[in-house]
Amino acid sequence: MDDQTSTEGARRSPFAAVPIEIIVSVGKARPLIRDLLAMECDAVLPLDRRVEDPVDLYVGDRLIARGELEEIEGDQEGRLAVRLTEIVDLHQGL
Repeated sequence: MDDQTSTEGARRSPFAAVPIEIIVSVGKARPLIRDLLAMECDAVLPLDRRVEDPVDLYVGDRLIARGELEEIEGDQEGRLAVRLTEIVDLHQGL
């Protein structure tokens, strides 16, 4: 089955209209509990990634894609979006 046929089949699936939740991971932090308990408003929690690093997109615990954060313009100005840069081959992974 080629990519075109599988894409068309997915669109006809009875599940195609079911919404899913995608989690966008921008990084992780691993503070000690005592440091976390000592944090107050305006504290900074450093993450393990840089601003220009790609973000990971998950459905459940499954990585499905990577992308770059960007700001939406127009009528939804100020909201965040993700521009996809890599799509996982769900049969092989990244």
